[in-house]
Amino acid sequence: MSKLKTIFMGTPDFAVPCLRILQEKTDILAVITQPDRPKGRGHSLQASPVKTAALEYGLTVLQPEKIKQEEFTAKLEALQPDLIVVVAFGQILSQRILDIPRLGCVNVHASLLPRYRGAAPIHWSIINGEKETGVTTMLMDAGLDTGDMLLKASVAITEDMTTEELHDRLMEMGGVLLARTVDGLAAGSIVPEKQDDSLSNYAGMLNKETGHIDWHKSAQEIHNLIRGLNSWPVAWSSCSGKNYKFWRARAVELEIDAEPGTVVELRKNSFIVAAGQGFAEILEVQPPNKKRMAAGDFVRGHGVEIGDVFA
Repeated sequence: MSKLKTIFMGTPDFAVPCLRILQEKTDILAVITQPDRPKGRGHSLQASPVKTAALEYGLTVLQPEKIKQEEFTAKLEALQPDLIVVVAFGQILSQRILDIPRLGCVNVHASLLPRYRGAAPIHWSIINGEKETGVTTMLMDAGLDTGDMLLKASVAITEDMTTEELHDRLMEMGGVLLARTVDGLAAGSIVPEKQDDSLSNYAGMLNKETGHIDWHKSAQEIHNLIRGLNSWPVAWSSCSGKNYKFWRARAVELEIDAEPGTVVELRKNSFIVAAGQGFAEILEVQPPNKKRMAAGDFVRGHGVEIGDVFA
């Protein structure tokens, strides 16, 4: 049996294992990724991780500023792919593009759909305290992550797992699930399943304000926010007019009466801040204009005192 002819669309690290799997199992006609962007202090142009990987594989790379432009869409049509695979690409596909491949456009999404449609499913699954998430492959339609589901794989979210750790786990799972999906589509053995819209929720984009800690929330919610925003955009709070980033914490119970946000105890390797319910034990912190550090070092450097208030 001849290999499927495919087009791959993706941009960040998360998409690279899927590209690796696809180039092993199919004949990739082109890799579509975002244009090189300026990064770093020197603002030099930097290729996306997908472009870097694609060039290592010797694949053709195309980088349209806007994929829906007539000229570029016509170029995709001329390639006549059997399948288009989209993984964290970063642009919306037109219906005309969705209609190009005979087997459809497949998206690898980092949640158990229909839960956590949208841009930041990994972050929000942790912020919301979910105990399980996973990866779903689906046939794309004009909606936002609303297409028919193909296959799923799940993973447990442990109590202290961060978004960075979960991202890396799901990234590899995505490649494995895509391999099964491509085989199933080629064999005609997968039966697409409609999503139940009543079970959906939206994982919206993150910004700096998302990370502003509300100390009136429970210590568990604060713990989830901190690990859910590790390593971006990072949870933060202000004390004496300075912003501090919080990288690791855990919820603890103490018999102390204090207003939320108040530092109530200094320990060898941490410090304790009162929450609306329970207390947040801070394990790793980043003072302004400094590197992240163990909370014990922060305490020994007199970076915080009992009675200080974070807001």
